[in-house]
Amino acid sequence: MVTNMISNIKFFSGGKAIFTVSNDKGDHYTYRIGRNDEKQPFFVGLLTGNNNESDYTYMGLYNPLDNTIRLTKASKYTPDSKPVKVIQWALSLIAKSKSLPTGYAIQHQGKCCCCGKPLTTPESVTAGIGPICAEKNGWI
Repeated sequence: MVTNMISNIKFFSGGKAIFTVSNDKGDHYTYRIGRNDEKQPFFVGLLTGNNNESDYTYMGLYNPLDNTIRLTKASKYTPDSKPVKVIQWALSLIAKSKSLPTGYAIQHQGKCCCCGKPLTTPESVTAGIGPICAEKNGWI
């Protein structure tokens, strides 16, 4: 059974969202969507190195209003690159509350998407957000 599945589109606009899209063939991409404060845009990065805290390569900007990724001049990827297509596909499925095809998963890393603290209760792990952040951000 796959755990830490993401089902709420709000997860991606928490400010510290880290998640992996994978399939049963062994393909996977780990992304980070974050920002430092509410005045900044959401930056998207793809994990490209061994350090899963800092080895992210800039991909573009996340727009929570339409759940899309916009590439910019500084983007290291093209619209046709597989990592861009995968994240767009994943965001679209979750935004439309569609089921994933058999063998695919979109999982968070077990930390709150807003504050980055480890999630410890089953409800928080399921939601991808801790109870304090959930209440503060209108999830409950």
